[in-house]
Amino acid sequence: MTITRINQFEAKEGSDEKLYEFLQSVGSVIKKSPGCRSSRLLRGTENPAHLAIVEEWESIEAYQNAAGAIPPESLNQAMSMFARPPSGAYYED
Repeated sequence: MTITRINQFEAKEGSDEKLYEFLQSVGSVIKKSPGCRSSRLLRGTENPAHLAIVEEWESIEAYQNAAGAIPPESLNQAMSMFARPPSGAYYED
């Protein structure tokens, strides 16, 4: 069974490009993680400050392991770019 994870982000005013670039860099690491089948970064058409990452994983555990591999200092840097806390949920077919 494939697990889909959808993560949603909103950048602070003036931070949308920086946050997009940060998420791209994290995405390149995530795509190489064991159990990752795909990962896509999307930008809102009506509001470019709204970003989403759609990922497919072999399991929830594989996603959690990959997310845990992101350096905390990188995440702390990103926190200053968020207008509100990120949200996300798992889905299955």
